[in-house]
Amino acid sequence: MTQCERETGYANAKEQQNQAAASLCERIIRRRAGNTFQEKEFFLKGVRGMRIAFFGTKDYDRIWFEPLSKGEGPDPFVCDITFFEANLKPETAVLASGYDAVCAFVNSDLSRPVMEKLRELDVRLVLLRCAGYNNVDLEAAKECGITILRVPGYSPQAVAEHAMGLALMSVRRLHRAYTKVRINDFSLTGLLGRNFYQGTAGIVGTGKIGKAMVSICRGFGMEILAYDKYQDPALEGVVRYVELEELLRRSDLVSLHCPLFHETYHIINRDTIALMKDTAVLVNTSRGGLIDTEALLEALRAKKFAGVGLDVYEQETGMVYEDLSDDIITNETVPRLLAFPNVVITSHQGFFTREALQAIAQTTLANARVWEQGLPLENEVK
Repeated sequence: MTQCERETGYANAKEQQNQAAASLCERIIRRRAGNTFQEKEFFLKGVRGMRIAFFGTKDYDRIWFEPLSKGEGPDPFVCDITFFEANLKPETAVLASGYDAVCAFVNSDLSRPVMEKLRELDVRLVLLRCAGYNNVDLEAAKECGITILRVPGYSPQAVAEHAMGLALMSVRRLHRAYTKVRINDFSLTGLLGRNFYQGTAGIVGTGKIGKAMVSICRGFGMEILAYDKYQDPALEGVVRYVELEELLRRSDLVSLHCPLFHETYHIINRDTIALMKDTAVLVNTSRGGLIDTEALLEALRAKKFAGVGLDVYEQETGMVYEDLSDDIITNETVPRLLAFPNVVITSHQGFFTREALQAIAQTTLANARVWEQGLPLENEVK
């Protein structure tokens, strides 16, 4: 029996339980004289709660979402959640049958085929427990009458701190130092690094995460250049907005914090890499598609960059959040990048702090609440 078949059976059992509970509630209501149809519907909904199918879940998702769904903790929302380990894609969308909404993550497939299947199943809400939505076919969602809600700002500091951690690890060779000491090699060979103090940081994208990174770089005593189509007045006197070309030429640290759109796809490519210092540090904690991997590999082979820190990378789908330690990795991107001693890679974990996970859970279920109550949808993606 496949995982999908097992989880389909589980979903059917849950549906039978809910139908039995609803039947019992209806019998109780019939004994109450004078109830209106609206009162009956309200009573039944209060007993059953909104039903949400969570896809691509791990143990840590349950830790933060389950208490809130049971009315516990800060800002709870009582609802019926089913956690599916299977990720959302055309083959697994059928698991959403009987649910009011689905909850998906950054690595879920929210393409047109999935949207059309959800419409068939009468699912009208997709809750993203993440900020990014480049994996969502927004046009298809609109045509199918499906609302998309996201978590725009769970913990900018979590991602920004991870970005600086990657920068430091790569430029100071901390990953190599850790490995050397564990085999009793206490020599300093291959560990020579560089200072960030009095250097120049280039922040590409000054949204909430970019602003948090600006604050961190200020603490390191760096001059800060920024590039963004929409300049933030709050950063006046803190950063100097410049064109991307100038930022790349002058920066000792380039940190990417912009979303992945058509115009930002491969914003770091052969031409823009050529503008950068040979001693620059490049960090990406946003989306893998911002960097042309082949161009990056060519630059690394030419001994460009003092360090590269990547929490995201092209073709990461199917790898991130999975334990592949006993498998053969057929995707060549990560092994090729890890062949370079100045490259550090993590598994899309910039968001992964207690504070961020709690904020994600609260905002996700708050989004479900306002949708159910017909209130203004501040976090809607159109």
